[in-house]
Amino acid sequence: MSLRTSLGRTLAFTLLYLAATWLGRQTIMDGTNLSLVWPAAGVSAIWFLTQYRSRWRWLDVLALSVVTVAVNMATGASAVLALLFVVANLVQAGVFAYLFRRWLPHLWGGGGDRPLARLAEMGHLIAGAFLATAAGATIGPTAGWIVGGVYSWPGTAVWMTRNTVSILLIGAAGLRLGHVLHRWRAERRSAPRCGVTPPSRTRLLEYGAVVLCSAITYTVAFGLDHGLPLAFPLLIMTVWAGLRLHTAFVVMHDLVFGSVAVLFTLHGDGPFAHIGDNAVRALVAQAFVGMVAVVGLALALGRDERVRLLQDLRASEKTAGDQATMLVTIVDSMAEGLVVMDHDGRVILRNSAAARLTGGVVSTSGQAAEAGFYGLFHADGTPLSTGELPYRRASESGEPYSMDIVVRNPGVPDGRILHVTATQIPRLVNGRPCTVSIFSDVTADRRHRDELASFAGVVAHDLLNPLTTVEGWSDAGLSALSEAPGHPAVEDARDGLRRIQRAGTRMRNLINDLLAYTMARDAALATVDLSLGAVVAELATARVDQAQSGGGPVPRFHVDALPAVHADPVLIRQLLDNLISNAIKYIAPGVTPELEITAGETGDGQVEVRVRDNGIGIPAGQHARVFDNFHRAHRTAGYQGTGLGLGICRRIVERHGGTIGAEPNPDGQGTCFRFTLPVAAAGSGRLEERRRETHEDLRLR
Repeated sequence: MSLRTSLGRTLAFTLLYLAATWLGRQTIMDGTNLSLVWPAAGVSAIWFLTQYRSRWRWLDVLALSVVTVAVNMATGASAVLALLFVVANLVQAGVFAYLFRRWLPHLWGGGGDRPLARLAEMGHLIAGAFLATAAGATIGPTAGWIVGGVYSWPGTAVWMTRNTVSILLIGAAGLRLGHVLHRWRAERRSAPRCGVTPPSRTRLLEYGAVVLCSAITYTVAFGLDHGLPLAFPLLIMTVWAGLRLHTAFVVMHDLVFGSVAVLFTLHGDGPFAHIGDNAVRALVAQAFVGMVAVVGLALALGRDERVRLLQDLRASEKTAGDQATMLVTIVDSMAEGLVVMDHDGRVILRNSAAARLTGGVVSTSGQAAEAGFYGLFHADGTPLSTGELPYRRASESGEPYSMDIVVRNPGVPDGRILHVTATQIPRLVNGRPCTVSIFSDVTADRRHRDELASFAGVVAHDLLNPLTTVEGWSDAGLSALSEAPGHPAVEDARDGLRRIQRAGTRMRNLINDLLAYTMARDAALATVDLSLGAVVAELATARVDQAQSGGGPVPRFHVDALPAVHADPVLIRQLLDNLISNAIKYIAPGVTPELEITAGETGDGQVEVRVRDNGIGIPAGQHARVFDNFHRAHRTAGYQGTGLGLGICRRIVERHGGTIGAEPNPDGQGTCFRFTLPVAAAGSGRLEERRRETHEDLRLR
């Protein structure tokens, strides 16, 4: 704020305060030196708010002090009393400005640019006016006691009432006017001012009717000597204005006609003029004016809030409608299928791609579960049951579930492979738990991958013959050189042949893994009821024998009683062998491998098997990626491998309709692998005895 602007405001407020102070001093109560009304309280409150951040506000303090002393002494107050009134008015205006800026910093006058427009803001305005007046009342009436020798409690009540009402009425009017001027200046600086829509002719007539009726009723109530208590029924006019007309008009209506009521009372007219005690008369008159102001402002601001809420609601509805339209457009334009279903398979929402990709399996009406889902198969060609559908798995587990589904029906006669990911929606939809499923057409990708895998299997098989020849001739060469004299050239030849043997071993391991993966992917399943305990016992015995013969640390196995499963024995043996082999291989130097194998039925026809080890573990963030083909979590740590072992495990489990995953052990050391397999048929009770026998045999050390 520039000096010129600050001085201009100081001069304007000084003149207003001078007039308000002189008018207030014309209503001095007999013998108390306190005025019945004090409009200067409202003027000083707005004055200090406006100049609160001015660097020259000390000039405002000086101007208010000079005017207060001059007017009070000119109207009969002593110098001491005038000085005490200066202190009281400065404290009162300063406290109000501080509280207003602290409580309402977003309003004009508090540091913001918004108008007084809410009931809560009016409450803060009233509270600030009351507390500021109370602060001034500790000094003003005390000044009368110092001068007159008697403390006047009625005088204190008059001070509190008149100043609170003055700050409320004049403060509200000043805040509205200040915001209007602030907005006008801002619009004038930024852009040409847009035209303001004038009120309609009917509304103008209503404004005129309120003014005319208010003038008549106030004249009848206060101007005629009829002795009837007609003051408070005048609130009808305030209610009319507050419910129907602009808030700024309501503020001015309350200010003007409240002043009319006070002027009639001071003149000795109206229902309040017959009260004999000056203090009581002042209290009643000011209470009436305050009630008029509070009722009018409360009604007007409450109405404005309702109007804004309705406008915001309509705008939100329009925005929500636009967003819904945009969302529907986006969903319908997706190349991927999207379906929202409840637990029973009822379709809540789907896009056109979902119907196209599934060949009409996903419809928009009816029960889309057992009768609706047809022509859906596993990747190996076995039919997909209702309980195996991804949305069912996600709904029951609460976790996202993904799988490949083959669709083959009249709508898709050539067949289509879809990758489906189902996720449970965290909120109820139409009062029911639902899942959202995304369908992606991966037919070309999967067929290309299968062709590559088949090619790899054929190539791996064809490479075995030449590899066997290379290994055989390298063995023969080493045997022939074993009896040769120790010449440097002979030693170089031996070293080269040994390198060939090591490379051949790595090549054979890779070829064997490729062949195992091809078998796990393509071989027909020969499922039977199978004792997991017997398979684990056989593998554990072989690993212990291998460690003892090789001189390495002997692994320790802790095997629980394992349930029987319905699975392919060859593939399950390969699955468990891969997991046990990894647990023994990926171990820290000097640590004895220790495995714990447990299992239990899940209640949905599946057995969950858990294989825990004390190895080096899997790096964070790679627990899902380790099942990808050729992924090696410890590529640079010196551990040998092809990266196909866990990929083979996943393929075997998925071909049996199960899932496999890895997670850190609860104690922080090693890894826990979990996979599910179908539980054995009902007639597998005869395997229980064999399972207990093998469990006893696994007390290996």
